[in-house]
Amino acid sequence: MSALSIRTAVKDDAATILYFIRELAIYEKAEHEVLATEQTIAESIFTEGSHVNALICELDGKAIGIAIYFYNYSTWLAKPGLYLEDLYVSQEYRGKGAGKLLLQKMAQIALDKGCGRFEWSCLDWNKPSRDFYESIGAVSQDEWVGYRMSGKTLVDFAAGK
Repeated sequence: MSALSIRTAVKDDAATILYFIRELAIYEKAEHEVLATEQTIAESIFTEGSHVNALICELDGKAIGIAIYFYNYSTWLAKPGLYLEDLYVSQEYRGKGAGKLLLQKMAQIALDKGCGRFEWSCLDWNKPSRDFYESIGAVSQDEWVGYRMSGKTLVDFAAGK
C-alpha cells in the first residue's frame, strides 16, 4: 500500500519547490510570469527571518506536491491567520488524498499557532479546485475583490508618481 506523508521543506528542496511552482504556472496558463529561481526560492523561504513556509507532500518518498504559506493578521479577531499562497499536486497524483492531507496539515498548524483563520484564493475558472475546497467545508469569499500593485506601478506609487 502506498503511503502519503507531509514534511517541512528544507533549503535542499528549492529545486523541487521551483519545479512545482512551474507546474502550477503551466496549469494556470501563466508560465511566462514565473521569475523565481532556485536561488531566489532558497533566499526567500529558507533564510533566517523569512516569513514564508513550505511543506512537501510525498508518496512513498517521492515529492508529488507542495504547499507554500505565511501568516497574516486579522484586526477584527486580533489573531494571526494562516494564508495559503500555493497548493499544488502533480496532475498524475491527484485524487489520492494529497491535497486534502496538505490542507489538513496546514489547518493543524493554524490551530497550533492560535490562528483565527485559514484562508487562500482560487482562480474563478478553476472549478475542480473550487469544488474540492467546498467539499471540505471551505466557503468562498465572493463579496471581496482582490487588488494588486506590482512592478513599475508599485515603484512609481511608492515614489509618489
